[in-house]
Amino acid sequence: MFKLPQLPYAKTALAPFLNEEQMSFHYDKHHKAYIDNLNKFVETDPSLKGKSLEEIILSSTGGIFNNAAQIWNHTFYWFNMAPASEKSEPTGPLMDAIKKDFGSLDELKAKFVDGGVKTFGSGWIWLCSDAAGKLSLVSTSNAAVPFTNNGPAPLLVADVWEHAYYVDYRNLRQKYLETFWTHINWNFVSENFATKKVRDLTKTMV
Repeated sequence: MFKLPQLPYAKTALAPFLNEEQMSFHYDKHHKAYIDNLNKFVETDPSLKGKSLEEIILSSTGGIFNNAAQIWNHTFYWFNMAPASEKSEPTGPLMDAIKKDFGSLDELKAKFVDGGVKTFGSGWIWLCSDAAGKLSLVSTSNAAVPFTNNGPAPLLVADVWEHAYYVDYRNLRQKYLETFWTHINWNFVSENFATKKVRDLTKTMV
């Protein structure tokens, strides 16, 4: 059975970017609901028992996929953020790749924010890497993840479902995304770039 993963910081730690009310609704209600729903599927479907979250995502469709993928997406989202007091910057091979594929960190930010703003409806904006280390931005709708169908490995993500920001930002998605950029855990992003593989998040929730 899957469990709601422990946040790597207090629910007040990202304020004023995301205040405790926003965090509580998003984490304790939305994220937990996906966990509860997936566990119901696991209880009734023997083929799911013993599978990792990533294995379920890659082998399922419909409601099972939607809930499993949303669990993965949200867990990745929490872990790729950090309080402002723990600010970090991209360095080394990751920074080299950013300059190669986007020109500069500022240009990556501009394209990331623009991609998130233009993601229609509910979804996610991702920075990804292929096996050779080439970076790209990927916009996905609803619960979709970039790594299905042998797609690239996620390095960084911002949630652009309205429930991710509406308490604090109402309909100001661009302001939310620009402020998100000041709370990126670049150490987490660098770890993902170093492996260029889909991160195993199952161990954070079992």
